[in-house]
Amino acid sequence: MENNIGTTEPAVENENASHKSESSGARKARYGMVIDVDSCTGCGACMVGCAIENNVPPAARGADERTGITPIRVYKADNGRPFPESNSVYFPISCQQCEHHTPCVSVCPQNAVEVDPQTGIVGQIPVRCLGCRYCMTACPYHARYFNWWDPTWPAGMEKTLNPDVSPRMRGVVEKCNFCFHRLQAAREKAAAAGKTEIDPGDYIPACAESCPTSAITFGDLLDEESAVAKLAKSKNSFRLLESLGTQPKVYYHSEREWVRKLAESGIAEGEFGNG
Repeated sequence: MENNIGTTEPAVENENASHKSESSGARKARYGMVIDVDSCTGCGACMVGCAIENNVPPAARGADERTGITPIRVYKADNGRPFPESNSVYFPISCQQCEHHTPCVSVCPQNAVEVDPQTGIVGQIPVRCLGCRYCMTACPYHARYFNWWDPTWPAGMEKTLNPDVSPRMRGVVEKCNFCFHRLQAAREKAAAAGKTEIDPGDYIPACAESCPTSAITFGDLLDEESAVAKLAKSKNSFRLLESLGTQPKVYYHSEREWVRKLAESGIAEGEFGNG
């Protein structure tokens, strides 16, 4: 598929005409999200919801920004102007679910990173990971994290772990996978009801569910009638570092022009304002 560099059209627009799986006949999807940064308050509820849902342990003693695990991280940026013209914005950044030439997939020597052809979700397979961290180097969004310590929880807290998600061991890389286990649960529910398609409302990642301002809209980008597909096509929606041609399936939305111009900046590296 050719790059659509410099546009904000959904990464999978050309597949809308036919998205049936040749092998199973089931409808293909391309799950993605649109984050309204004008609505985001930087509260961090998405980070907490993600950590709890995916059994991310409390930070180990000695962990810092570089060695902690934050599958979704909220960055702050500003317009660089003095008061009273100053203005700030928050960018929740997780795996951007690249559609085209996914950098982490191309460098992994263990095939520990795979793009699900049925959903477009970029998955991480811990049991294959040897911890070389090539994928972390290749990721232009700095959205991958290495487990430096074995996962441990305070006494009693292990009883609160999510039984649908396996804790990851020391020595492997992890990242956001759009709470893929929730998709599996939605499929099981649909199958039990004799349905071949899931109810979109049954598959919502923890970050979107926990956001108090509903700043995160999630769904199938191939469903032209879905809210996420319509938002992705908005003239005020954009993707980060779009010139790289990786065609992320995570979009951002802002009515402010200066915010949209940040898309080509090093947001994940705090290279502007007070990020």
